Amino acid sequence: MTTPAPSSAGRIAELDALRGLAVIGIVWMNVYVFALPAQAYYNPVAYGGESSLDRLVWAASFVFVEDKFRTLFAMMFGAGCIILLEKGGGRPWRAHFARMAVLFAIGLVHATLLASNDILRAYAIAGCALPFLAQLPVRALVAVAVGLVAVHVGGGIVVFGSGFYDWAQGRSWTEMALLIERDFGSDARAIGFALEQGRESFAERVSRRLDGMPSQLATIVGSVPINLAAMALGMALWKDRMLAGEWRTFRLQRLAAVCAVLSIPPLLWLAQWTAQEGFPGPLVGPVALGFSAPFDTALGLAYAALAMALFDARGAVTRRLAAVGRLSLTNYLMTSAMLGAIFASWGLGLFAQVSRAQAFALGFVPIATMLLWSPLWVARLGQGPFERLWRGSARLLG
Repeated sequence: MTTPAPSSAGRIAELDALRGLAVIGIVWMNVYVFALPAQAYYNPVAYGGESSLDRLVWAASFVFVEDKFRTLFAMMFGAGCIILLEKGGGRPWRAHFARMAVLFAIGLVHATLLASNDILRAYAIAGCALPFLAQLPVRALVAVAVGLVAVHVGGGIVVFGSGFYDWAQGRSWTEMALLIERDFGSDARAIGFALEQGRESFAERVSRRLDGMPSQLATIVGSVPINLAAMALGMALWKDRMLAGEWRTFRLQRLAAVCAVLSIPPLLWLAQWTAQEGFPGPLVGPVALGFSAPFDTALGLAYAALAMALFDARGAVTRRLAAVGRLSLTNYLMTSAMLGAIFASWGLGLFAQVSRAQAFALGFVPIATMLLWSPLWVARLGQGPFERLWRGSARLLG
């Protein structure tokens, strides 16, 4: 049995390192939001994916990155919440809901100023259900996670089903299929509109996002089941002591191997199917947001188990990743600021000026920055600035 070595203030270094790994993986997802039109996030032929290297980067991202690190990040969020709930203190539920309220407010500002794909608002909404799940045993939490993934897939079938069916039957120009093609395909007018939005000034972007904030709530609420599934899974893994670093290495490796075998072949097949069909929107949308979800979740779990098997709390790599994880909120927000400075019109203006492969490479700029600055900050000041803001504001409310 491995023995967890606590970091400062009784923290578990491996758990912090896993959170740091999740934040780094989020960069590899978010860089395309800043660098390319919205349709290209899931579809390489929509924009910036002309070369074989770009297609390879898309395939690697689809199989190994997209939504796997979101799953991992949400798992860490669920684990962190149950740790705080278990610590108790005066009115733990009220303190938890205060933290969720402040997190939602931070996410609202983040979405308005920097990143419209902000996940903090979704985490805050989904997080409100966590106290009701906290008393469930491990198996029940896993069952809840599986059920919520099924709800997410079912919702995807409802949203995309008719358009996908029309496309599969060769009726690709029906109204629903055209709507999905606009958001996930290569429709020239839709891409042109996305290019105009991406080149807006800072003031224009803030104004548009403020006007569109109510309509974003539907998207946020729609993401609650899949995010809550990962959070419930994280709670289960904390209760089962995996995330506390108490599982044997062989058990961790076995779980990672089983999850990888169950997820990677289907994801490779989905990527191949989508590419062979030429990336039509009515197929890209359902695959990216529905069909792949169970396998994304399983591979995210594989990453967690494998990382916990490999981390050494006294090793230099683990300690550096742990510092990134201790500043996870600050690093997440800082990443958006850095990517905005690279791609937005108020920065270097590289939006739509790079290929998918080049965008991926530029994602290493915030990653390297996190790895460099986080250990220095933690060593000198401990808690990150936005972590301090979050917890301090929550104390005032709670």
